[in-house]
Amino acid sequence: MTFIHLHDAPAAPLGSGRIGILLVNLGTPDDTSFVGVRRYLSEFLSDRRVIEAPPALWQPILQGVVLTTRPRRSAEAYRRIWDNSSNESPLRVYTRAQAEGLAQRFAADEDIVVAWGMRYGTPSVASAVDELLRAGCDRIVAMPLYPQYSATTTATANDQLFRHLMKLRRQPAVRTLPPFADHPAYIAALAASVRTAYAALPERPQMLVTSFHGLPNEYVRKGDPYREECERTVTALRASLSMNEEEAPLTFQSRFGPAKWLEPYTAPFIAALPARGVTRIAVLMPGFMADCIETLDEIGNEVREEFMEAGGRELTLVPCLNDAVEAIDLLETLARNEMRGWREDASSAP
Repeated sequence: MTFIHLHDAPAAPLGSGRIGILLVNLGTPDDTSFVGVRRYLSEFLSDRRVIEAPPALWQPILQGVVLTTRPRRSAEAYRRIWDNSSNESPLRVYTRAQAEGLAQRFAADEDIVVAWGMRYGTPSVASAVDELLRAGCDRIVAMPLYPQYSATTTATANDQLFRHLMKLRRQPAVRTLPPFADHPAYIAALAASVRTAYAALPERPQMLVTSFHGLPNEYVRKGDPYREECERTVTALRASLSMNEEEAPLTFQSRFGPAKWLEPYTAPFIAALPARGVTRIAVLMPGFMADCIETLDEIGNEVREEFMEAGGRELTLVPCLNDAVEAIDLLETLARNEMRGWREDASSAP
């Protein structure tokens, strides 16, 4: 169920003035089976925003070699980080928790409703929109949970929303959240997560490696502002933590395919650190609002193993914002900013 019920009152009819807040995240397989992961990857890697190669060339490769081999490896990775208590991926668990936490911030206002959906997989963006419409929302604030803008993330989430709206005879008014790469509330939340992680350690890490999801260089050359947005985030975070570039370097993870991607690449960068005398590090992944396979397994397992084999002593994984109080503060601040003009009291900061 994607809809977060704030009270027991009956749903108001469309046009009554209710506002819906829609959180959108990337997506996740429904289970860790080969079939479940293959279905998810097929949808994800068929997105023309993600893979820009002509479908006539890409689809035979995708449906053939890629989806014959990759789902098995990905399924094993998902099993390593799966939340067995709820039988869900951490991304789904934390996205739901974020929506529930945000709903609680507006619990006293029956005219504001919160829902959540995924760009790929379930619950879908379309189902979340339909829930808001059934609740009587005639205005929706869509909040893609990507701090740094990229066509491969923010734009495709918005695309999916508007594809569904194109099918509706009566559309709600919609506002989409702009990127928040160096928003003060976001930087404050990131800095707090680092300080909390450091406070639990017996010895301070020698370096804070920031790792963002990668992007093909070609996409940036075509005008995608993603790298610039990542740099803005790290610059603001360094200032907040009183760190310099050497103490908090910027790297990129999760390459796919033979093309050149944004550099430096996280895994080889970290594996080379022990040779430089850096054996205690922390890794922060600011581009992910919730922990997922890329953070928990790619960095938490694969990169950690490479670092230790190279002579590293300690790799501390700084959790994503997840459902921390600072994360909900951030979402509330962003939502209230976007509702200005729709509600007289919406701009009140938490």
